[in-house]
Amino acid sequence: MNITVQSIKFNADQKLIEFIKKRSEKLNQFFDNIIEGACYLRLENVEDEANKIVELKFNVPGSQLFAKAQAKTFEEATDIAIESIRRQINKHKTKTRTNLSNHKEILNQEEEF
Repeated sequence: MNITVQSIKFNADQKLIEFIKKRSEKLNQFFDNIIEGACYLRLENVEDEANKIVELKFNVPGSQLFAKAQAKTFEEATDIAIESIRRQINKHKTKTRTNLSNHKEILNQEEEF
């Protein structure tokens, strides 16, 4: 899987980029058909300490998964967003399995006629 990391209005540290890529690669354990991914890092101008925002977008066959997380550190926000994407992957897999099994049932019923 290819993932691009873009930091908006600041320069991201190479360690942070490697951390994001390493965590994103772990999603292949759950779903190996991820085509590509994009990560956007932003700093928001607020008084709150939790001003780091991570947006993740992954393209999978037939769908696009998106997660946005805000936390005190980019690492923490990345973990939250990756967990959200993992849950979306499980939902996507369940949905596609259900659709595939329904399609097979319809084909079997047509063959009986």
